[in-house]
Amino acid sequence: MLHIAIAVVIGLAVSYMLMSAPPGAPKLQSEEGFLDLTQASLSKRPQKLQGEWEFYWHKLLSPEDIRSRMAGGEMAERYIYIPGSWLDYPLDGQELSGQGFATFRLVIELSGQDRNGRLALRLPTIFHAYKLWVNGELLAETGVVGEDKHGTTPHLATKLVFFQPKSDTVELVMQVANFHHKRGGITTDIELGDSSVLAAKTNLKVAGEMFITASLLVIGMYHLLLYVLRRKDRAPLYFGLFTLMFGIRSLLVGELMFTQLLPHFPWGLQFKIEYLILCLSGYIISMYFDCIFPDVLSRWFRLGTRIVTSGLCLIVVVTPALIYSQLLLPIGMIVVLHMVYLMLGLAKAAVRRMEGALIFLLVSVVALVTVINDFLYFNEWSRIGNTSPLGLLIFTIAQLILLSSRYTRTATNEERIARELQEANHKLLEINSNLEQIVMVRTHALSAAHEDLRTSYERLLHSEQGRKKLLAYITHDLRMPLSSMLGYVEAVMDMVKPERNEQYLKYIRDNTVRINRMIGELSFLSHLETGQVAYRMEPVSVIHFLRGFYEQYELVVRDARLYFLLDTGYMEDQGPGLLVAEMDKQRFEQALFNLVSNAMKFTASGGVVRLALTTDEVNNTRCAVISVQDSGMGIPPEQLEQIFDRNYRYDRSGLDKVVEGSGLGLAICREIVQAHGGSVRAESDGKTGSIFYVSLPLYSGSREVTT
Repeated sequence: MLHIAIAVVIGLAVSYMLMSAPPGAPKLQSEEGFLDLTQASLSKRPQKLQGEWEFYWHKLLSPEDIRSRMAGGEMAERYIYIPGSWLDYPLDGQELSGQGFATFRLVIELSGQDRNGRLALRLPTIFHAYKLWVNGELLAETGVVGEDKHGTTPHLATKLVFFQPKSDTVELVMQVANFHHKRGGITTDIELGDSSVLAAKTNLKVAGEMFITASLLVIGMYHLLLYVLRRKDRAPLYFGLFTLMFGIRSLLVGELMFTQLLPHFPWGLQFKIEYLILCLSGYIISMYFDCIFPDVLSRWFRLGTRIVTSGLCLIVVVTPALIYSQLLLPIGMIVVLHMVYLMLGLAKAAVRRMEGALIFLLVSVVALVTVINDFLYFNEWSRIGNTSPLGLLIFTIAQLILLSSRYTRTATNEERIARELQEANHKLLEINSNLEQIVMVRTHALSAAHEDLRTSYERLLHSEQGRKKLLAYITHDLRMPLSSMLGYVEAVMDMVKPERNEQYLKYIRDNTVRINRMIGELSFLSHLETGQVAYRMEPVSVIHFLRGFYEQYELVVRDARLYFLLDTGYMEDQGPGLLVAEMDKQRFEQALFNLVSNAMKFTASGGVVRLALTTDEVNNTRCAVISVQDSGMGIPPEQLEQIFDRNYRYDRSGLDKVVEGSGLGLAICREIVQAHGGSVRAESDGKTGSIFYVSLPLYSGSREVTT
């Protein structure tokens, strides 16, 4: 493929070089304003009117004026080679500028075969206004010919003029004026030939240019639409702009189809559009190249091409054609330098084996050859006509193939990804079929872990709260007795009252015992509150438990000079197997003794402490209700909610004995009862004693119990 591509490029370059040498007879050129075509056949092959034409500088002569001058014996003094501009033509020791006006004359001798046929003249673009007479008859006029800039109206157009020779000779007289461009005169070949042959040749050329132009425009619009639909990739944007611009430019050069479609379009704007397209072409193709092959162009080249392109476009926009038309050669050099630099980058990309780099390089050579030829042609240094549209069409088709391959590869990748996604989706559906069960198992595990974490957190929180309460209690309740004991110790040491030392030491001993007991109770309560106390729960007959408790503590209560009564009522008749509760007998006995001990403290001598048992329904659960009643002074109703708090102590006058305690007994009782799933509460009117109720849930039915 590489060898074939190189052969195609070389073949195209050679064909362009040979385009100026058409086959057939050698060229016929005019000499001193006379062209002999008696040996040529215009019906078979049109003839380009090349050679010397009579030249009348700064004279606008009609055919009648020239005949009058010749009748007076005045002959033409100067001749100029056509095609060619009068720019730099030597006249009286000076070179002419591109601005001015002149008259051209050529006499053609026809063969006997052609003088009877219908002939035609194909007129190219002539800078920039002209009139043409054939055998004294005005047959063509483009623009307005004048002797100064204000009297001249420029216009560009190609024309096909038909006429019938009336003799063996044809006289062509043409007036040309130019004040708006750097070059003036007949710079392109005028062709003479048979009307049908020349018309067919012209139509074929127009059709070829229309095909190239339409192809460029359609390709450009298509890629711009691609960019509008997918703006992530800018390669279609720059490629579309490039082809669209040169599609428009092909309307403005060659056969000037734009002028034929819009004959009244302003000449100055038409010319500016053509030059702006030339100025922008290098920058646009560079940006396209950068999108296709990123990281090949240098940062300085990007910056330089933006600056140069902006400067040239600004000059074209703000200056008249007389000024910016002189920049045609610099513009061409800049465009060529752009392409040469890009070709070097393409060579580097081809060495790296980047996709499409080699094809891009080969078609860039073709485009470069045609562009260089066009700049040489418009500067009158090449006889080959406008070739850049064909070269750009080849370049565009190659880029179209390159972009199509990229889009095809992208679409293939998308199909592959879609297929892989579909397969992955099937797998996900299979996984999803079991996902609900997996989620349920994982959710249950997470819930269990969360519950364990919450329990641990609550235990930690309770532990922290217990620690704070313990510290607060130590600070609050142990400070006063310790301070008092310190005072008695100092009194003994200082021998303040030696006779009372034994009394002081007894007081210190009693307080030490009380503090020790208080610390034990406080530690036990803290362990209860934080769940650090282990319970040995077992089914126990409540009646047997109360009877054993009563028998154990009856003498203790009676030693305090109090009556201790047990009342189970009709519960004895139900049998021990019907009143069964789950309890740790040792802990529950401790809780119950705290209630009895509390009743003993607040009951005067001769009073009664009554222990009773009943049943009740609490929240649809059958419970055993154990009550401890005393005949003491009672508890104020407003303090009933506080008596189970730690540190609560209620001292009341009227008792015949001093009440001592840590204030922790009821708090310990509540914690133990709640650990058994029960509750404890108190009732009192504040005058006739108080009653404490302990509720324990009972088993329904009979089961083996511990007595």
